[in-house]
Amino acid sequence: MEIGQFYIDGTWVDPVAPEWMAMINPATEEEFGRLALGSAADIDRAVTAARAALPAFSTTSPADRAAMMRRIIAEFDARAEEFAQATTLEMGSPISFSRTGQVTRGPAHLGKTLEVLERFEFDRSFGPSRLRYESVGVCGLITPWNWPVNQVVVKVAPALAAGCTMVLKPSEYSPVTARLFAEVMDAAGVPPGVFNLVFGRGETAGARLSEHPDVDAVSFTGSTRAGVEIARAAAPTVKRVSQELGGKTANVILPDADLDAAVRKGVAVCFANSGQSCAAPTRMLVPADRLEEACAAAAEAAEALRVGDPGDDATELGPVVNRAQFDRIQSLIRIGIGEGARLVTGGEGRPDGFNRGYYVRPTVFAGVTPDMTIARTEIFGPVLCILSYETEDEAVEIANDTPYGLSAHIQTGDPAAAVALADRLVAGAIYFNYPPFDFGAPFGGRKQSGNGREWGEFGLMEYLEAKSLIGDLG
Repeated sequence: MEIGQFYIDGTWVDPVAPEWMAMINPATEEEFGRLALGSAADIDRAVTAARAALPAFSTTSPADRAAMMRRIIAEFDARAEEFAQATTLEMGSPISFSRTGQVTRGPAHLGKTLEVLERFEFDRSFGPSRLRYESVGVCGLITPWNWPVNQVVVKVAPALAAGCTMVLKPSEYSPVTARLFAEVMDAAGVPPGVFNLVFGRGETAGARLSEHPDVDAVSFTGSTRAGVEIARAAAPTVKRVSQELGGKTANVILPDADLDAAVRKGVAVCFANSGQSCAAPTRMLVPADRLEEACAAAAEAAEALRVGDPGDDATELGPVVNRAQFDRIQSLIRIGIGEGARLVTGGEGRPDGFNRGYYVRPTVFAGVTPDMTIARTEIFGPVLCILSYETEDEAVEIANDTPYGLSAHIQTGDPAAAVALADRLVAGAIYFNYPPFDFGAPFGGRKQSGNGREWGEFGLMEYLEAKSLIGDLG
């Protein structure tokens, strides 16, 4: 397989001066193709196309944009299995999870955005004045590899709904799904220049997109370190920057919860997608007098996970995305052991029976203290830290003792206690008793987890500018 072109101004074009990168199957460590990476010159071409398309597209009616969204949904649905196979190939997601967990988020977010678009008032009364919401302009969208469909759609869909034009720079580790998405956009009849796709590295293509004077807004999902660099690059042009960055989510299990069920479900949620989720509940807080009970349940749950070939429908845990990620996780496991955390199950190396592939042993640590590296660092792998607390005040202190503030979980049978505790946690979203996803609820973080919100109406608002019309308008 060769991905050697970019989608710019409605056509597939060759890069100006491509750098070629091998695409590696994380389950086998074998090359399955090569990808052309672009440069600042390719970003410049794409931004020029987006800027030229903006005047016409930004003035289209919400009804026309809604019709376009329905066409995109239909085209996406027709190719859902291709998206699932691509996700499994490029990032090692188990095929059953690719189908039901990864790819289904595309139409879910598209459908929710369509629902918001059809009822949103772009022109409304505001006291004695009027308020109009207009497209923010040309948007640079920079997405990660861990949820390749989800992260693209939660940026592209609201940008389109708002009347923006855009340049998408997806991760170089998830190019197959990104190319498929560009094909969907083309088949759905999105006007030339409205959606543009350029592959490239963050330090070249991503940096140019962030600093470009003709880009009005940048939306980025990824590491806090990269987010800081993007904000710096964008600062001289004073463009809007929205960021969804790292996380170190606390999962507070209160004394009245069904501990065994809460722990087992917590392990499953933490290890979903091989732990490669910014909102994964990686810090489990349990009452001190039930620590050993929690450890036993967590070990059983982790050891019961079926690790294997991601192409097998029965596999629950596949490899992590690449060698760099594998090596980083192994290093952090070693650091956890070296700093005195108790290894409950798992540990260094591949699971038994695997001599290749970026497979990580499902790992649970106990005796973890808030100052340990594994309690403070986003590991981004199937590694759970169990911490204990004596009082609810201590649990709150531990949960908030992190540079991140993306999300938190609370397990309890007492709704009033849950809300009271949620009010004390510094996080953008609080999940009670492992609920189903609400695709209309705003998603985003506080502190070093970023700024801005995605999903639903709040996601649409990120791509709109408010204009006040003040005075006697008759």
